Amino acid sequence: MSRVVVLGATGFVGRNIALHLAEDPAFDVVAVRNTRATWAHPRVEWRQADLTREADVTRALDGAEMIVHAAAATAGAAAHLADPLSMVVDNQVMNSRIFATAHRLNVRHLLWYSCSIMYASKDRAQSEADFDPAAPLHKAYVGAGTTKVYFERMCAWYAGLGRTRFTVFRHSNVYGPYDKFDLGRSHMFGATLTKALTARDGKIVLWGDGREGRDLIHADDLARATKAALLRQTAPYALYNIGSGLALPVIDIARRIVRGTGRDLAIETDPSKPSIPVTIALDCAKAKADLGWAPQVALDDGIARTIAWWRENYPAGEGPA
Repeated sequence: MSRVVVLGATGFVGRNIALHLAEDPAFDVVAVRNTRATWAHPRVEWRQADLTREADVTRALDGAEMIVHAAAATAGAAAHLADPLSMVVDNQVMNSRIFATAHRLNVRHLLWYSCSIMYASKDRAQSEADFDPAAPLHKAYVGAGTTKVYFERMCAWYAGLGRTRFTVFRHSNVYGPYDKFDLGRSHMFGATLTKALTARDGKIVLWGDGREGRDLIHADDLARATKAALLRQTAPYALYNIGSGLALPVIDIARRIVRGTGRDLAIETDPSKPSIPVTIALDCAKAKADLGWAPQVALDDGIARTIAWWRENYPAGEGPA
């Protein structure tokens, strides 16, 4: 049994990962939170830590054989555009503390979630090798994207020192249970789903023109990829794309969500609202070859499952406050 510490276990990605690993007797799961309340599982132990503080990080990682680093400051397009520092500073401090402490404590394996925002907008799926570090990033992603690329390289550097194996996932847009579904902080999928389930005037309004392309990956598929990397990766450092391989226009995703709700809603677009007009799809052939992983949750099935979860958790039909 491997003792795995999941950082950010009260967040969307972290909670899904911790729950998935806790169902496998190969893992002894320690979940780390900061200020949010814990959730109950008989095979999950909890620790509290502010991951910007060195002493807290050391305490949180005590006894870890593996680390899944899902702690991050995240938000949707409006935050990226209005307050780009919110996606950068805390993440820089946390990553620096966590990577250094994992190395110092001789942790066997650390997996960190980067993302796909460093890729250029293209109409085809892109492999890991398609990223051009000399090409400019989209202006909305310069701060966060540059930070991601820097820490990907720091993972490779730490791995080269020989104490800790590192995995980096450049994942696409994750969706599923425990996502942010409040309209103030949510990403495109969560916001659209809440709009479709709470609309009272027969329509929903999408931010942007609806042509932006998004590659969606269900949280269950990301969790399966995580477990596969923890169990199968042997190289000191590896970087993998994790996505569906297909970017759909946001307006098409919205149509699928509305259809999944069973409601008769019109869909309008508002180009004056904040949006990031890029299309990025991920070629995941490397993850399939190395880890035996491929996405299994079809989009319409994933939408149906997420709608069912939303309705069960927000029975009043109004969504989160």
